[in-house]
Parts: sequence; structure tokens; C-alpha cells
Amino acid sequence: MQISAENVWLMLSSAMVLFMTPGLGLFYGGMTRAKAALNMIMMSFISAGIVGVVWVLWGYSMTTGDGILGLFGNPFANFGLQNLMGSPDLLKAGFSATFAIITVALISGAIADRAKFSAWALFVPVWVTLVYCPLAYMIWGGGLMSAGGALTAVFGQVIDFAGGAVVEVSSGTAAFVLALIVGKRQGFAKDPNHRPHNVPFIMIGAAILWFGWFGFNGGAATTAEQAGLIWVNTLVTPAAAMLSWLVTEKIRHGHPTSLGAASGVVAGLVAITPSCANISPLAALCLGLVAGAACAVFVDQKYRFGFDDSLDVVGVHFGAGVIGTLSLGFIALPVDGLGGGLLYGGGIQQLVAQTVAVLVTIALSGLGTLVIGRAIHRTIGFRVSEEAETVGVDLSEHAETAYAFGELSRSRFNPFHHHTPAPAEVRDGAGRQEVDAQREKEDSFA
Repeated sequence: MQISAENVWLMLSSAMVLFMTPGLGLFYGGMTRAKAALNMIMMSFISAGIVGVVWVLWGYSMTTGDGILGLFGNPFANFGLQNLMGSPDLLKAGFSATFAIITVALISGAIADRAKFSAWALFVPVWVTLVYCPLAYMIWGGGLMSAGGALTAVFGQVIDFAGGAVVEVSSGTAAFVLALIVGKRQGFAKDPNHRPHNVPFIMIGAAILWFGWFGFNGGAATTAEQAGLIWVNTLVTPAAAMLSWLVTEKIRHGHPTSLGAASGVVAGLVAITPSCANISPLAALCLGLVAGAACAVFVDQKYRFGFDDSLDVVGVHFGAGVIGTLSLGFIALPVDGLGGGLLYGGGIQQLVAQTVAVLVTIALSGLGTLVIGRAIHRTIGFRVSEEAETVGVDLSEHAETAYAFGELSRSRFNPFHHHTPAPAEVRDGAGRQEVDAQREKEDSFA
């Protein structure tokens, strides 16, 4: 069988979505402190490694085929993807894997600066298996909220073209729960060093995410007309969201910032994810304006309510994910056999369906994350020690640093790594003043 244009587009889209994960690593790495930058990048990379293996073995099988009570597919139906060899469905399996990878990687931003890498590596496969796969099956794979599903028969057909509920609301909910379990960073809301250390990283990461999102939203397009609508909506919504975030930031805090511009872009991308193929460009523009302004306010609520969502996963991904998913109840076009949103005379049915999808996602992701996170925290522990957090999780967890400052860089004598002992002159007390001065210099940068 010759390769078709549709298959080529799916392969390209899959590569674009996979590229989003290292882009997220850069985005998150720049937002955290210098002594945790590598750890954040590694949390994204290890997500790709673990989920890639899980997806081939049982993950894809759990999101397709005949289900168990409409909740998840048979994990052994396509174990190892052996049954898909020689079938174009193998491309779909690869494409869907990239969605699972980026979804769990998003959660890591909520626990920046203080999580054990080993605990995160355990959390990833369990969460993908018990939370992400069932959600993907229920909404996309033939389950309760898919066409013909039990909940669909009662509440109506959910629209979630690229993952407003499956990806964004689920990861945002998990981020909130995990941030509560792990606890606040030392000096949260007081330490001026809890701010982005590398804004160019953030901007580059946001640019990669925006680029990859055209594959994220457009990979499942079935016609040129649909692809065109998706492309334009994926352009205009983040553009409008960036502008509205900056205006809101200027009004609230006096200055439009680079971090605000990047965050606004991401908020717009999140908001358009569920609706990219189902709303007009003008509606997409309005959605971006609302999402950008709203999320600029949402991100500050962690200080008001006292939970430490380090890199604003809850404010951006949960907030914009809910806005984008519920907005379809008002602005969805009457296509594909659906009546459309309230503004198109479609009645309240679509809003009900979207609301149910959000509530089910919050319940499953919240409860699942609570059980998984608490189990890990009570056994191996999810959080590093106070000393390790002070030194930095790059050194304590990876024996590396993102930046080296002079000959006395701490990466040469990491107290948490037995292969890199302190130099003799440091162990013996000689040169202590020089070492302390160097560390003060590094801490001021971190």
C-alpha cells in the first residue's frame, strides 16, 4: 500500500507534537530557578521515555477497542502493538502516544524545585495508566462519553477535538492535587529568588509549543477545509490571548512582561484545543481575549489560597482548559450532526454535555492523582529534603548543574554524589572563605 498524503501529514504532526515536550522542558526550565533548570527539563524528557514504552506495551490498547464498562480498553488487546504491524493504525498509535507524553509532562511544573526524580518517574506510568488512558478512552475511544456511550445517550455528545478535557483539564487538576500533596517550596511567596531565571528559555519554549500545537490540533484533520479552520484558529486564539494577558498585566501590575506574553500564548493554545475544528475564526479570537485576561488573573490565586503551583499549571492549563471546553456550549458551530452552541440556537444540550465532561475529568483526575500521589508520598516520599532543596534539585537529584561559575563550581564537589567529593582544601577547611563567596554569587543568580 502506497503512503498517502493523510499518512504523511499524520507522521509530520506526530513529530511536531513530540517536539512540544522538549519545548515544554525549556519553557519550564526557564521559569524555575537556575539550580532546578535541568531537573525540569529532565522531568519532561523522562516522561517521553516512560510513556513511549508504556504506550507500546499496554497504553494504546487501553484507549481503543472493546471496553470494560465503557471505562477503558482491554490492556492486552494490542499488547506490544503486534496486531497493528502492517496496518496504518500503527501511525495513529504513534500520534496518540505524543498526546499522553505531553499531558503527564505538563503536571511536573506544579512541583518544580522540590520533587524527587525517582518519585516522578514512578508517578508517570501509574498516572498515565490509571488516569489518562481511561479518560482518553471514555471521550475518544468508544467509552462513556464517546458517540454511542452511556453518558452521551443521557447528556449529549461531548466535543473535545484535541484534548481540552483529556489533556488540559486532567493535567491541571492533577497539578493542583499533586502540589497540595508535595507542599510549598521553602520561602513560598516570600523569597524573591522564586522567579524565572532565564526568560529567553521561556520565550523559545513557548515558540516551540506554538509551532508544535499546529500538529497537536491539526493532526486529526480529515479535510483541507477542516485543516484550514484549525490552522487559522490555532493562530488567532493564542495571538489574541497574548494581547489580552499583556493588557491585563499592565492594568494589574503596571508592566507588560515577556513572561506574560509567553504565558498568554500558552493560555490561548490551551483554550482553542477542544474547539479548534468547531468554532469560527471570529469566535476563536474572542475566546483568546477571554482566556488570556482570565488566566492572567487566575495565576495569582495561588497566593490568595496558599497552594504552591510553582509554574502556574493550574492557572493556565486548568483555567484555560475549562474555559475552552465550556465555551463550546455557547459558540460551537452547528456541524457534524450537532446542534451547535447557544449563540447558534442549538439550545442548552451542548453546554450540558461539555459541563459533564469537565466534571467527570476533574473527578477522575483528582481522585486518581490523590491516590497515586499519596501512595508514593507515604512510601518512597515525593519531596526532597530541606538541604537538597536549598542546594538545588539539579545537584541533589542529578549531580549536574545547568550553569558553571568559575573553577569552584559546586558541580565539582556535589555533597549529594559520592563520585564528586569536595576538594581536599575544602574538606580541610582551607579556602572555605573563597568557596562561601563563590556560593553566594551562585545563589544570587539562582
